Amino acid sequence: MGAIPEADPDEALETKPFKFVTAGYDARFPQMNQTKHCWQNYVDYYKCVNAKGEDFRPCRQFYYAFRSLCPKAWTDRWDGQREGGNFPANLDH
Repeated sequence: MGAIPEADPDEALETKPFKFVTAGYDARFPQMNQTKHCWQNYVDYYKCVNAKGEDFRPCRQFYYAFRSLCPKAWTDRWDGQREGGNFPANLDH
C-alpha cells in the first residue's frame, strides 16, 4: 500500500462559493405553517417541468422553494407516488 502524500502547505486550497437559497415570501401563504406552501411549490414545479421542460429556468424557483420548505421524507413519498401513477394531483396542466 502506498503512503498518503502530505499536503503542501504552500498550495492554496480550492474553495467553491456556496449559495444558500430559501423560499421567498409568498402572499398566498402568510401563516407560519408552511405545509400548503411546500405542497403547492412541489406541484407547481412538476407542472412547470411537464409543460416547459426541465431546462426552463423559471421552474427552478418552485424547485428551490419546495426543497427548502418540504421535509425530504414527504418529497420522497410524493416522488414514489408520481412514479407509481397514483399522485393525488394532476400535474399535466
